[in-house]
Amino acid sequence: MSEPRSDDFPSDHPFAALYDRLHAAAARLMAGERQSHTLQPTALVHETFLRLDRAPGLEAANLFAVAVRAMRQVLIDHARVANAQKRRAPGIRVTTDCVCEDSRVAVIELDDVIRRLERLDERKARVVELRVFGTLTVPEIARQLGVAESTVNADWRTARAWLARELDIGKN
Repeated sequence: MSEPRSDDFPSDHPFAALYDRLHAAAARLMAGERQSHTLQPTALVHETFLRLDRAPGLEAANLFAVAVRAMRQVLIDHARVANAQKRRAPGIRVTTDCVCEDSRVAVIELDDVIRRLERLDERKARVVELRVFGTLTVPEIARQLGVAESTVNADWRTARAWLARELDIGKN
C-alpha cells in the first residue's frame, strides 16, 4: 500500500484536511531534529494514520484531538525504542516554543510531565496536548474541547507556568 497524501482522500473525507494539518504540526514539532533522524514528519503522520485506521468508532467532531493523541504516542513509542537500543541513541526532542521561546524538550520527559498534569487536571492536560502536539490556537482548542475560549486561556496560562516549572525551562 502506498503512503497516504492529502490528495489521496476525497475532498469531503475527514482525513483530507486532517493530513495537511497533522503534517504541519509534525513539521513544527520535529523542527531542529537532525536531518538523519529516523523519524521524519511525513513518517510520523503516516504512522499516526495507521493508528487512526485501527481506532474504532472515530467521529469527525473529535478526529483531530484523537489524531494528536495518536501522534504523541507515536513519538513516545519511537523515543522509547531509540532509548532502548544498545547504542543509546539520543532521544527525540520536540519544539515547545509555545511554552517558552526556543525550547526543545525530550518527548519522553514531556510525556511524563503531561501525564502528571492529567492526574491533577485532565482538561488542562488536553489543552497542553492540543497546543504543543497539535499546534492549535486557543479558538481551535476551545472548539475541540467544547469550552469557552476564556476557559482555554485560563487553563493554558496555568498549565504553561506549571510545565515551565516542571520541565525547568528557561532557567539558566
